[in-house]
Amino acid sequence: MISKKNMVIKGKYEKPILIDVTHVSNNKKKPIIIFCHGYKGFKDWGAWNLMANAFAEAGFCFIKFNFSYNGGTVEQPIDFPDLEAFGNNNYTKELDDLEFVIDWVYNNTDFKDEIDTSNINLIGHSRAGGIVTIKADEDNRISKVISLAGVCDFKKRTATIGDLESWKKEGVKYVVNGRTKQQMPHYYQFYENFIANEDRLTIKRAVSNLKIPYLIIHGNKDTSILVSEAEQLHKWNPNSQLKIIKGANHVFGASHPWTENDMPKHLVNAVTETIRFIEN
Repeated sequence: MISKKNMVIKGKYEKPILIDVTHVSNNKKKPIIIFCHGYKGFKDWGAWNLMANAFAEAGFCFIKFNFSYNGGTVEQPIDFPDLEAFGNNNYTKELDDLEFVIDWVYNNTDFKDEIDTSNINLIGHSRAGGIVTIKADEDNRISKVISLAGVCDFKKRTATIGDLESWKKEGVKYVVNGRTKQQMPHYYQFYENFIANEDRLTIKRAVSNLKIPYLIIHGNKDTSILVSEAEQLHKWNPNSQLKIIKGANHVFGASHPWTENDMPKHLVNAVTETIRFIEN
């Protein structure tokens, strides 16, 4: 098993993108999985490293990264030491970051004998379920896309962060991080960016347009994003596959930090469903 962690690549914006690549080294070209973390997330959250190992052992090259404005830094990629960056993040920055990662994978010569660039698959957790779906609709290099406890609508979340008038006047609204107790800022640019790019950022449009295989995985005990959102995604694309994991919550039984040696059973189920979907 080879796991190269915290490699730094330059994206479109001033903040770097930290990236991990995990695979078994055997000079066989492997399907690629690119995993995108969700809101208030990061690539090393909870059991994501165990998930990377599981996919690598199953014959994939697994790539995960921190969005450049997720609030982490090169020196401290876990948690949110850079709240100014977090407050200046938005959906289009995340889409651009993902595109730069895809380009980096596609053009990388360091491990070209280990990857199959004709088989690139995207997984997005939570908010990133929408990001990967939009990108999959835009980029014909993507073979399959998986929404993992993903959202179906950015608009309602963008507009309900706070009262729009006071948000515009004050320039910032704060959301408390229940785990770190930090006051996480959202600058008004987040709303402005969404409005300026609303058609592109409409998940329904992207889902309805998808021409590639699309898997929707959701837990029926998810209280952060209700399973009805997964059902809505499936309605918009009847050719998609919908897998409801009974008893699973938003993070499929994981938490941060995750100190167990094995993934929680619901995350194992999600990984198993994803492997089956990509291989078939």
